[in-house]
Amino acid sequence: MKLGFIGLGTMGSGMALNLIKAGHELAVHDLRKESATRHLAAGARWAESAADAASGAQAVFTSVPGPKEMRQVGAALRESMPMGSAWFDLTTNSPTVVRDVHKSLAEKGIAVLDAPVSGGPAGANAGKLAIYVGGDREVFARHKALLDAIGDQVLHVGDIGAGNVAKLVHNCASITMRMMIAEVFSLGVKGGMDPLELWHAVRQGAIGRSRTFDRIGDQYLQGKYEPPSFALRLAHKDLTLALDLGRELQVPMKYAERAMEDFQAALDRDWGNRDSRSPMQIQNERAGVHIKVSAEDVKKTLARD
Repeated sequence: MKLGFIGLGTMGSGMALNLIKAGHELAVHDLRKESATRHLAAGARWAESAADAASGAQAVFTSVPGPKEMRQVGAALRESMPMGSAWFDLTTNSPTVVRDVHKSLAEKGIAVLDAPVSGGPAGANAGKLAIYVGGDREVFARHKALLDAIGDQVLHVGDIGAGNVAKLVHNCASITMRMMIAEVFSLGVKGGMDPLELWHAVRQGAIGRSRTFDRIGDQYLQGKYEPPSFALRLAHKDLTLALDLGRELQVPMKYAERAMEDFQAALDRDWGNRDSRSPMQIQNERAGVHIKVSAEDVKKTLARD
């Protein structure tokens, strides 16, 4: 199938490559042409603009930073995508913005579906992503094979905008929970427990057996936030979108708002390119505790299960 792909950043790069590997004909565009080096080597065509990437494409994928950029790209796609084509926006985005853009392109006979992804850069490269798709179910069904090329959990979750509602709920829960984990761990360490003994203990309890605590071993317990798995600046954007949605729907979000205070404080320290778990360090500082163990000791603790 003839496709356009716009946005070859941390997530977009791997997804675009997987579409090429699946045998599709891609035209790719990014603000930095060097981002397309691997794609061009694999047979993709370089497009000089978003409109060029979309021209003649049966489907277009976008992976851009946020709502502002999605609107800008949408203006170009509205004038360049052929009637009857489909646009899958893989961006974590504002449901309201997605619905507005969808309405605009529908006037031109172009289907827009929001399809934010979860799984990080490693998942994008490996094709191991959850994809939450909102939009016309028939359009989704016709293009599901494309989505299967970039993700292993492709879910149609509702009408346009529902994909981003699902993604923002997921990310807001993740962000808020990690700050709560930092709070209770600082309590346990200040109460006299060794961090690894505490970690092992809670992982054997009812909540721990659901693997809630597994992922704190790589960054938080080691005090190691670079290189990032998911950058703080990107998580801050997602949390902002979730809080915006809460205000729009008049849903109180007091725990997420408290998490945002620490995320903003971390950004104010110029931690934007550190891992999104780095704000957990602020709670340790408030509590007056120091948590930093070795990677080897983390492995030994996991082996005790």
